[in-house]
Amino acid sequence: MVINTKIKPLLKQHSVSNTRMDYTQTIKEYIELERQILSRLDANAINAVMNALDSARRRNATIFIFGNGGSASTASHFVNDFNKGISEHLEQPFRFVCLNDNIATVMAIANDIGYDAVFEFQLRGRITKDDLVIGISGSGNSPNILNAIELAKLDGAFTIGLTGFDGGKLAKLADISLNVPVMSMQITEDVHMVFDHLMMAIFYNTLCGINHIKAKQQ
Repeated sequence: MVINTKIKPLLKQHSVSNTRMDYTQTIKEYIELERQILSRLDANAINAVMNALDSARRRNATIFIFGNGGSASTASHFVNDFNKGISEHLEQPFRFVCLNDNIATVMAIANDIGYDAVFEFQLRGRITKDDLVIGISGSGNSPNILNAIELAKLDGAFTIGLTGFDGGKLAKLADISLNVPVMSMQITEDVHMVFDHLMMAIFYNTLCGINHIKAKQQ
């Protein structure tokens, strides 16, 4: 790469100093904490969620999922992995719908009604007792998540809560709680994605006959 001679002085002026930090110990501590938390997850609760998801698929139910911030990204990722990743290989696909994906709708509800209603409003008139609803909240106390789960329960739908910390109100409200027992939002969100990929990998095998571990390429 050739650097313009006029730019060289600027690069030198703004170059990173020679001082280097050694993050290896804190990296190892983070990984070790995550390893410990993974070992404490409730396999029975995960199994119950997987059965609920597959039951919803077999009865052609809609699976609504939603979250805020990083949890919104997790919700979108679930939709991708189930609606495309797994369903690509199934005659009877999953029917996930992410309520935080349509930004215009979310912003309109937030502006005209209130942010606490952004998910609840979208469920009104759409949800049935055969549907399944997944709310993702690291704290377990996000008002817009709780409002939507409460509405879902009133309409007779089955509910699942993905939480961290002590689970908050969502862990008590949902029919099944997948809690990450750690006082860290970062590890909570890491493990919420583990839930997604763990279930996807197992369904690949059990529903599609595909091993997620690929053989080495020669």
